Amino acid sequence: MLERPHRGEPLPLELVNTRWVSGGKLVDFFEDDLHVGRWLAEHGFADRVPDARVPLLEARDALRDALDRPGDATEARLNAVLAHGSVRTEIHGGRPERTVDADAGWLPAWTAVSRYAELIETQPDRVRQCAHPECVLYFHDTSRNGTRRWHSMETCGARSKSQRHYRRAQSGQSAS
Repeated sequence: MLERPHRGEPLPLELVNTRWVSGGKLVDFFEDDLHVGRWLAEHGFADRVPDARVPLLEARDALRDALDRPGDATEARLNAVLAHGSVRTEIHGGRPERTVDADAGWLPAWTAVSRYAELIETQPDRVRQCAHPECVLYFHDTSRNGTRRWHSMETCGARSKSQRHYRRAQSGQSAS
């Protein structure tokens, strides 16, 4: 079964990271409905959302575009996803209760884009793409000083450091 290389990010980045590069080829986790269902279950949408694949693909593409090249056109795509749902607030027992109303199949996609809006409202400078030149994954930098560069030190960080060491060794420089 296909395994995603990086997990544990906020929902919008989890959605964006369902497409990655492996062995020089682009891999799409949402290639089939089995993996879409698995992703939905992993992210709290256990009750199989009918027809969620197309909305998820639209939301994923809009989010990736917003991260890669922000602008009016990408905002319009995000807003098109957000137009498929809304939050209704009611008071019960003296406390507010919020309910999301979303078009059929759009709840997971709407939720991901809505949480992206919250993320860029609160910590826009902490959403980053991995610094490894061959990596397309994004992460939320939760490091104390905000200087994390790779989605994973064990994979991309180690590869980057290894490549730098190799280049220095090849050019005759000392590796310090």
